[in-house]
Amino acid sequence: MAMIAPSILSADFMHLGDAISMLNKSEADFIHLDIMDGLFVPNITIGFPVIKQIRTIAVKPLDVHLMIVKPERYIQTFADSGSDIITVHYEACTHLHRTVQQIKQCGKKAGVSINPHTPVKVLEYIVSEVDMVLIMSVNPGFAAQHFIPFSIDKVKELYSLRQQKNASFLIEVDGGVSIENALSLYKAGADVLVAGNSIFSDANPAQMITQLKAMKQ
Repeated sequence: MAMIAPSILSADFMHLGDAISMLNKSEADFIHLDIMDGLFVPNITIGFPVIKQIRTIAVKPLDVHLMIVKPERYIQTFADSGSDIITVHYEACTHLHRTVQQIKQCGKKAGVSINPHTPVKVLEYIVSEVDMVLIMSVNPGFAAQHFIPFSIDKVKELYSLRQQKNASFLIEVDGGVSIENALSLYKAGADVLVAGNSIFSDANPAQMITQLKAMKQ
């Protein structure tokens, strides 16, 4: 499976509607939204009003990545705003299992993410409960960072854990994804690649999405 989730964090926000329309027509599988609160990560991005506006025109599922503290406070609001997949960070959830169940009770798919320094093994008892696991391949907070090479080993470890648990969650990778490392990530076991700068800085973003997907074939 080769899926692409373009991150609109790298889009031109003066023409965000045009970017969403382009993604609607492209081979993108999801539209990735990075939500940052300035506390869990040193940056602030978009909130509920923008998500609601994107939802009015987006035809692809909204893959919403919460890089915020105590995300359980806002799960229902994110669900009501139009999120299809809600991913929370292991490091931000005191009661991770409860938060995952909260997402599912809202009728949404649940994901969990881990930062580069966090070992895959901490997810052993939650992977059977989630629909997606997101490996951060940069330190979260900003777009256009350099890919951390050991992320490939973490993807391999997560793939093995999925087999061991006979689970069916998608393996997603976010951060520094490009045409140079896409094939290695797919070979390691990744299903979904989040790409921002490599897509939106390209002269033909839709074509770059197609090329990233084709790397696995």
